[in-house]
Amino acid sequence: MTIIGGGPVGLFGAFYAGLRGMSVRIIDSLPDLGGQLTALYPEKYVYDMPGFPEVLAKDLADQLVKQAGRFAPDLVLSRTATELEKSGDDWVIKTDDGEIWPTKTVIISAGAGAFSPTKIGCEREGEFLGRGLSYGVREKAIFADKHCLVVGGGDSAFDWALALHPIASSIKLVHRSDRFRAHEETIEQLKQTDAEFCLWETVKEIHGEDHVTGVTLENSQSKETRHVECDAIIVNIGFKSSLGPIKDWGINIEKNQVVVDHLYQTNLSGVFAVGDVCSFDGKLKLIATGVGEAATAVCIAKTMIDPAAKLFPGHSSDMEMPSH
Repeated sequence: MTIIGGGPVGLFGAFYAGLRGMSVRIIDSLPDLGGQLTALYPEKYVYDMPGFPEVLAKDLADQLVKQAGRFAPDLVLSRTATELEKSGDDWVIKTDDGEIWPTKTVIISAGAGAFSPTKIGCEREGEFLGRGLSYGVREKAIFADKHCLVVGGGDSAFDWALALHPIASSIKLVHRSDRFRAHEETIEQLKQTDAEFCLWETVKEIHGEDHVTGVTLENSQSKETRHVECDAIIVNIGFKSSLGPIKDWGINIEKNQVVVDHLYQTNLSGVFAVGDVCSFDGKLKLIATGVGEAATAVCIAKTMIDPAAKLFPGHSSDMEMPSH
């Protein structure tokens, strides 16, 4: 089995494939495993993983890597899967370095695909990247004693506003309306702090020379503007994603997502899709549901390769596991 995408769902898929006695390969365009957990928000807490009341994204990624590592998957990192071709009853994947990777089955677990942050869209934005402006948070410590302006109204914006509040000098949350897309509990938690809510406002201009010193905010209703001093801007208004070469593989795609059936099979025999990259009625984009999808896809793939194999292998507590 070859798993395209080394994020949390792909990593659990690799572990479960090993549990089912399958050899497994992971192909990922990033240099490190963990997907968005390590690339975008390593110091953000994850609250919706079973068994973890709260866990840092980077620590969750480390545990998933260790779990998958029990069965020593073949890792093909910093390489993008560019082509998928049929080879008899099997498949061949080609990567951007020209290498060929034969495989019997494929699980696409590419998250949201290749992602890039959505930008504010104001003049000089690119100038200040890394000089006071960032898209998300890689290290919380660099925001200590900073006057932080968090832009956005979703979970990431509220999570970072809460996470940085204890160490920052001040927190202002800027959002273009008074309606939020974050979880209700998180919104209430931030409201209980002294963070300032700048509602119905957007960033129109960024000020500073070598580093951010402030912004001009515009009220979207009155069009009035005001100057706000800050030395850190954290933009959390989403990411634009692209499936890249996957869209040219002959797979049914709707709204930038791979269409699958109730067994997570694509329209190509032996090719599955799980996690955020796939779409079906009732889809929930959670790591917790994605790992269940991966386990099901692995078991279906196992029976395709070995028709004598059981679909359900039994509980892992009944199996002999390799040592740590």
